[in-house]
Amino acid sequence: MKIKVGFGFDVHQLRSNHPFVLGGVKLDHHSGAYGHSDADVLLHAICDALLGAANMRDIGYHFSNTDDRWKGISSVILLQEVVKLIAGKGFTIGNIDAMVCLEAPKINPHIPAMKKHIAEAISISEEDISIKATTNEQMGFIGREEGVVAYAVCLIEKA
Repeated sequence: MKIKVGFGFDVHQLRSNHPFVLGGVKLDHHSGAYGHSDADVLLHAICDALLGAANMRDIGYHFSNTDDRWKGISSVILLQEVVKLIAGKGFTIGNIDAMVCLEAPKINPHIPAMKKHIAEAISISEEDISIKATTNEQMGFIGREEGVVAYAVCLIEKA
């Protein structure tokens, strides 16, 4: 069995009166992450972790922000496509561990729904998905609520 680990990172700016989608869940907040797709930093970081573990470059390589096919697309679809890509190389997902860094809104109440969305989208157990959150203690662009960051690590396996 071959086991590989991947790391992912994503950052998006926050804009007032813009939808905030995180982990496939729409959050009620006065601002939201802005980007070419739905700007779901959590799912983007997970995509990059999975692609990196499989040595398949990054999310921008596969889903360019200059390609109108991906404009406004749900990142759940991007995640499903990434899973198909790594499955094509014979890999299955062992687990995902992710961290979101933002001042507001508080996401702990939404973590169960995020885990459920992700698990259903990629056919793994919610028990194999960990999502945590922290603030930046009001420092930097995160502390000023100008942006949101997500990190993810994953383990993939090939029989």
